[in-house]
Amino acid sequence: MHPIIYDVAVSLDGFICGRSGDTSKFAQDGPVVEDYAGRLRSYKTAIMGRKTYEFGYRFGLEAGQNPYTHMKTIVFSDTLQVPAEANISVRPTPLREEILELAHDSDGPLYLCGGGDFAGWMLEQGLIDRLILKRAPCVLGNGIGLFGRNTPALSMSRINTKTYVNGYVLEEFAVL
Repeated sequence: MHPIIYDVAVSLDGFICGRSGDTSKFAQDGPVVEDYAGRLRSYKTAIMGRKTYEFGYRFGLEAGQNPYTHMKTIVFSDTLQVPAEANISVRPTPLREEILELAHDSDGPLYLCGGGDFAGWMLEQGLIDRLILKRAPCVLGNGIGLFGRNTPALSMSRINTKTYVNGYVLEEFAVL
């Protein structure tokens, strides 16, 4: 079984984006982004919800296009419409067993892309194995929380920390 890794930028106050999806306060280049790109190359399957997928439309992603061409990409949604020749798979809202099957069948680690409510559900179901936070030196005040609205209480063990010159701190946790 391959691990499911939630690898995400987060503000000091726990938001993965600000109001109206604003990500402008997060690093767009430099070592923290280069390290993230390196980790992305190791992931084999990307999983996300509809809101995360549609967020890519702001940056030129077209419906059905795979944002991670080297990965199999699965979007969980009951409403997302994509062309028949789409390069992604759209599946209905998943059951825990379906996610476990994906982790078993993947060619390598799964990347939980985006977050919010879907990440909160994944955490609640015990489906996140590792959490990699790119903690940004900013406060957003509001937006989409790291685990959405209903974060379950649980323990984690820090397995890695890296500090960047620009004030970012990379923290990697194993979910216990």
